[in-house]
Amino acid sequence: MNARKGRRNGAVHDVEAVLDELYTTPPSDFVARRETLAAAAKTDGRVDDARLIHAARRPTLAAWAANLLLRSQPEESRQFLELGRALREAYHALDAAELKELSAQRRQVVATLSRQAAQHALDAGHRLSEPARQDLEASLRAVLADPEAADQWAGGRLVTALTPPSEFRPATAPTAQRPGTRSRPAPPPAAQSSKDELAEQRRARQKQLARAQEAAEAAAQRLREERARRAGADAELQRARDRTEQARQRISVIEEQLQQAREEFQQAENEQQEAEEHSQTAADALAEAEREAHDTAQHIRRMTN
Repeated sequence: MNARKGRRNGAVHDVEAVLDELYTTPPSDFVARRETLAAAAKTDGRVDDARLIHAARRPTLAAWAANLLLRSQPEESRQFLELGRALREAYHALDAAELKELSAQRRQVVATLSRQAAQHALDAGHRLSEPARQDLEASLRAVLADPEAADQWAGGRLVTALTPPSEFRPATAPTAQRPGTRSRPAPPPAAQSSKDELAEQRRARQKQLARAQEAAEAAAQRLREERARRAGADAELQRARDRTEQARQRISVIEEQLQQAREEFQQAENEQQEAEEHSQTAADALAEAEREAHDTAQHIRRMTN
């Protein structure tokens, strides 16, 4: 891919990278994100880039999930594209039994990648409906069967779901005779050579198919492991939340008890102050009574002397 780049104030702007990022944005946020990116490009003086970004069309949910799969799993996606090329080249050289086995393996690979794409979409906050899942699987089948569809998906900017053809389409017209068709008999030596060559191609394609299936199974295993790790992390998060809530409740109880203790302390302090005032008043009264008693006693002694 040839990226269009512009430079302004020392910064390099890659409009192709911007579009790649835009087409992995969930459809619900696509328009807002597109306008933000277009406005930023226009502010930077990149008018052509702004126009190109603004012209981007919002993808359907299935097309977005297919784009997301391509960006999230580049190695598996590359192997899937290679598998499609191998299948298209080998398809017309296979007999009925091999075609049946090929169809079963193809369904398994498509189902595995479809589940992974649906999981990526769910992780991004969007659960794929059943019609969207069907459109996604149809797009993946189209990538395997049609070189044009493969090229569109490899670009990472699908807008709508792809439609698989009725049969595999090679990039160029096949040289081998298709099953069920008739042709003029070729000279025996050339026919034998062609037969040997097709047999060798068949073995090579079967090996490629086996490797692709192993890659799909490995990807499915990684997905199961990631799900298990995610479940463990979610469980640990829930336990931490429970512990936090229990601590919060304990803090709330302690704060209530502390507030009650403060109120009781304040009440006791007020009562103590009142008691001290009463005690002082009583002490003052006692002292006054003692003085009066003393003065009276002295007066009586003077009178009796």
